[in-house]
Amino acid sequence: MFSLEGKVAIVTGGNGGIGLGMARGLAGAGARVVVAGRNREKSAAARKELGAGALAIAVDVTDEASVAALLRQTIEQCGRLDILVNNAGMNIRKPPHEVSLAEWRQVIDTNLTSAYLCSHAAYPEMKKAGAGKIVNIGSMLSIFGAGFAPAYAASKGGIVQFTKACASAWAKDNIQVNAILPGWIDTDLTRRAREEVAGLHENVLRRTPAGRWGTTDDFHGIAVFLASAASDFITGAAITVDGGYSIQA
Repeated sequence: MFSLEGKVAIVTGGNGGIGLGMARGLAGAGARVVVAGRNREKSAAARKELGAGALAIAVDVTDEASVAALLRQTIEQCGRLDILVNNAGMNIRKPPHEVSLAEWRQVIDTNLTSAYLCSHAAYPEMKKAGAGKIVNIGSMLSIFGAGFAPAYAASKGGIVQFTKACASAWAKDNIQVNAILPGWIDTDLTRRAREEVAGLHENVLRRTPAGRWGTTDDFHGIAVFLASAASDFITGAAITVDGGYSIQA
């Protein structure tokens, strides 16, 4: 039920952080993983780690032509597409009155428009195959507000609603679309956040019942579950992976 043998998965931003954690889980369950990212050196290192069947394809997930090329190359080299993980993301930490329009658009395009472009491109292949799994990466800020991340919060709130729309539209095609809402995970991005947001580390530990930051290894299982037959009757869900952070008052 949890085997991904013979399946092909694209993971955007799969060369580091949560994306690489999910890619490791998918590869461990037997999937052939396509690491899609801008940093060619990081992607090559991730491909090597994920095994002989893995691929690394350079892509700008905010550019429609680049995304189309990613899908084309995946089909040419792998013959199919079964799983799409829309993980690519970024943040600019400023209060709303300090965010420029260019910064707003950069965050929205990287985090939200990219999920639309990749899903839009993947849909015909999944429909043709008669099945598919799409996993979108949201955030705790899909639920909560934060004065230091208005564009990020807007993009991640949008991810949840976009997930629901796709799940509703594509259920008839046997394509399940779900979202993961990571809590505070120890990655390069959140290490920078700890430098920029005073008291963040202590606040996370105090509020998280598990008493720790998450790790990228915590995403192996949820990736396999949402990409496998085990989740065939689950669609439109937004699942927190946060050590209990979101259940605390």
